[in-house]
Amino acid sequence: MTEQQTKIDLKNLSPDELLEFLSGMGKERFRSEQLLRWIYKRGVTDLEQMTDLSKALRAELSDKVFISDWQPVAVETSSDGTRKYLFRLEDGSSVETVRIPMDNDRSTLCISTQVGCAMQCDFCLTGSFGFTRNLTAAEIVNQVCAVAKEGPINNIVLMGMGEPLHNLDNVVRALKILYAPAGLDYGTRKVTLSTCGLVPQMAELGKRITVNLAVSLNATTDEVRDKLMPVNKRYPLKELMAACRNYPLPSHRKITFEYILIRDLNDSLADAKRMIKLLHGIKAMVNLIPFNEHEGSSYRSPDQKTIEIFQTYLLDHDVVAVRRASKGQDISAACGQLKGKLEKNQSSNEPI
Repeated sequence: MTEQQTKIDLKNLSPDELLEFLSGMGKERFRSEQLLRWIYKRGVTDLEQMTDLSKALRAELSDKVFISDWQPVAVETSSDGTRKYLFRLEDGSSVETVRIPMDNDRSTLCISTQVGCAMQCDFCLTGSFGFTRNLTAAEIVNQVCAVAKEGPINNIVLMGMGEPLHNLDNVVRALKILYAPAGLDYGTRKVTLSTCGLVPQMAELGKRITVNLAVSLNATTDEVRDKLMPVNKRYPLKELMAACRNYPLPSHRKITFEYILIRDLNDSLADAKRMIKLLHGIKAMVNLIPFNEHEGSSYRSPDQKTIEIFQTYLLDHDVVAVRRASKGQDISAACGQLKGKLEKNQSSNEPI
C-alpha cells in the first residue's frame, strides 16, 4: 500500500478537523495552529523541519500522517502572461489550473474541483471527458499551494474542471482551509465559486459557508438552456432564479451571472431583453464571455458588433455587464484543452 493509503494527508483536514485529530492524540489545541502555519504559511512538507514541535511529537505524527506536495507535469505560458498548469494525480488522473494576470501585478487563480465533469454542458470541453471522480480537499488546496510557489495569488475562482457543488463536502472543507488565518488566509471576498445551477446544493452552500457565487446562465429560455446545459431539465430557469433570489448574500455583494455568448444561439437583442426580466429582484452583475472556440465544437463566437449591442442594452437598463477579457488565446486556453492535448500525445507517444 502507498503512503497515501496508510496515512492521513494533513491537507485533507479542515482547521476544525485538524484540531479534532490532534485532540484525539491528546495534544494541545495550539498544536493545530502550529501545523497549519508550517504547512500553509511556510510551505513545509517535511515534519522534521517543524522545529518548534518536539522530536517525540514529530515521530508520533510521522507514523500517522504525511503532507502532500505538488509539481505540475506540464505548463503553458501565453504571450499575455496567462499560465496553465497540468497536475498528475496519485491515481494517474489529471486536472488543470490557470493563473490569470490582472491589472497592477495582481493575479487570479482558476482551480478545478473534479476530474472531468458529470454536467455534460454542450459547449464545455471538460464535459466531453466524462466524470471520473471528485477531488479531495487536499487536491483542491494543492493547486493553490503549487502555483503560489511562483508568486502571490490575489484571488481564487473555483471555475476550472468540474462542478464545485457536485463535490460540496470537499469544496467546503477546502474553503475553510483557504479562509483560515493560520492557513492560506484568504478573505471571503477573494474567493468565488461557480455553479451550473444545482439548486438544492446552492441552498446548502449558503447555509454552510460564505463565498462569492457565480451562476453559469448562458441562456434566457428553457429551450436553449436545455440544449446547452442538461442540468436545466432538472432545475429550469424559474427554479434557478428563485434559488438565486433566496441565496444569502453578505451586504454589498452581488451574484455574478456568467453568460457565454454563442453566435446565433443566445446573442440576440431579444435574449438581452429576456435577461433583464430574469434578473429582476436579484442583486446581480453579468459577466459576458464570448465563446472560446475549440476543436470539435461547431459553436462560434459572435462578432464584436453583436456583443456590443447586447452589453449596451444591459447597461442601459441598469444591469452591470462586464465583458470578460479573453486570456491565453495562444495556448490551450479553454478548460480541458491542455489535458486533452497531453492525453492525445501520450496515446501516440509524442511529446507535448
